[in-house]
Amino acid sequence: MIQAVQDLKRLREISSVVVRHGFGELWDRAKIWDVLGRREDGERPSREEIRATSARRFRETLADLGPTFIKLGQILSSRPDILPPDFIAELSHLQDRAAPMPVETVFQLIEKGLGRPASQLFASIDPEPMASASIAQVHRARLKGGEEVVVKVQRPGIEEQIRSDTDLLFYLARFLEGVIEETGIYTPTGIVTEFRNAMLLELDFENEGANIEEFARNHADRPYVAIPKLYRELSSRTVITLEELKGVKLKSVLESPNSAGIDRKQLACNVLEASFRQLFVDGLFHGDPHPGNVIVLEGNRIGLLDFGLVGRMSKQMQETIVLLLLAVSLRDPDTVARLLYKVGVPDQRINLQQFRNEIHDILDRYLGLKLSEVDAGVLMSELVDLAMKYRIKIPKEYAVLSKAAATTEGIIRQLDPELDISQAALPYAKQLLFERYNPGSMSGGLLRLLLQLQGFLQDTPQQLSQILMDLEGGKFSVTIRNDDLSRLNASLKALGLLLFAGMISSGLIVGAFSLAGRASEGGTSWPIPALIGLALSAMLFGAALTWTLLSGRLKKISLRRLLK
Repeated sequence: MIQAVQDLKRLREISSVVVRHGFGELWDRAKIWDVLGRREDGERPSREEIRATSARRFRETLADLGPTFIKLGQILSSRPDILPPDFIAELSHLQDRAAPMPVETVFQLIEKGLGRPASQLFASIDPEPMASASIAQVHRARLKGGEEVVVKVQRPGIEEQIRSDTDLLFYLARFLEGVIEETGIYTPTGIVTEFRNAMLLELDFENEGANIEEFARNHADRPYVAIPKLYRELSSRTVITLEELKGVKLKSVLESPNSAGIDRKQLACNVLEASFRQLFVDGLFHGDPHPGNVIVLEGNRIGLLDFGLVGRMSKQMQETIVLLLLAVSLRDPDTVARLLYKVGVPDQRINLQQFRNEIHDILDRYLGLKLSEVDAGVLMSELVDLAMKYRIKIPKEYAVLSKAAATTEGIIRQLDPELDISQAALPYAKQLLFERYNPGSMSGGLLRLLLQLQGFLQDTPQQLSQILMDLEGGKFSVTIRNDDLSRLNASLKALGLLLFAGMISSGLIVGAFSLAGRASEGGTSWPIPALIGLALSAMLFGAALTWTLLSGRLKKISLRRLLK
């Protein structure tokens, strides 16, 4: 009961913030204010302001709603397949800061997380935090052996808060699905589910520790990349201890073109080499390589930080990326269309010829440019947007890669505008294509293709024979599905149910008042059957209204119209 009251209070708080930033129309259509109480009419900005400032107001809304929603915004900023580019750009500036915890609280959390007092585990801990965010707080520390480390401590109660907020988000998402038009590919409940899983994974520092150890193994023979050492015995689900990498934030280097002792061209090559090896060799890449997560060390080496968001690419995904880049370089819209359709999950049947023509128009804009002159980040974003337009759901790994690739390319172009990225990628593409079509390799794609072809040739005659036998015996049937007829059939059934419920409810009301009238003539109170009849009619009416609202039978609003 207490939790329900708290949830209702939190829902009203969320609703007030949402309306204050101009998104109240969604709440009006979802009938949420009917539950929480009517808001003031003057709280909502004008429609012109709404359309001009949607992305900024969305970022400000998330920032005002607290840690859960800030993390939601940061996760969405890496998903160009879900949000349009202007929203992605705004959310990239979402800052996650919080008031620092007292150092005494940090000591208590370390003892709770590691099972021993902090004084027994560390020689010293700097009382001033390096960073204080909504999820965790980071302090410099020194071990008994003299090693300098950083300790990240999770804030108390943050997991319970995130679980509570995401539970509430599920209810809101279910309401919004009934009133928002664009929910075919990514439904609000689907986004909340994915966000909840990502958040709970990020709260588990043991998962981040496993990612760090895997990155360390992959980069062990690459002297130009440094991965902080994980101190496993000083880490747990809520506390993680890492080697401190001492250097200059890449962000500072990009802001100061004349940084002393830094070879920008060599640094650009190291960033590019590390990125390509993560993508094409390791199949494990950093999902958020923004300049704040990269340290420039002595000798132009790069150090990577924050491994909460990583992406994984299977061998097949790596091959698809190479083939896609090859198709783009050859200006081959047919292959690009086929690859996008193959890797995605179409929400409905699409016009492939029209899809191909739009890809052709995109590639034509880059006609006459060398591959090194093409902004790969912009091109990938355009292709992802086109896939969304045709309701093709792109796997999240490609979406995270698209954002990470755009970020990395921007860094490289700032460090060394003359670096030919396509030339650097060529050896990796050749190696992947060689492995795919190398008949001497059991994992070679050519051998797999031959095995699949052999199975196809062996099975096809038997399958054709089965079809001919079914035709001859009159057992062959063809099922034709018409979506419009299906919707009409569903609407007629719904209308029948509503009419039936209305007739029953009307009969109960008439009967109840008839009994009440007779009772009043005799000077007695309302009879129990009359009260029961009214209660049943009210239940039927409420059930019908709820079903109508939640089944999406009301006219939905369009976010494109609202947020333009």
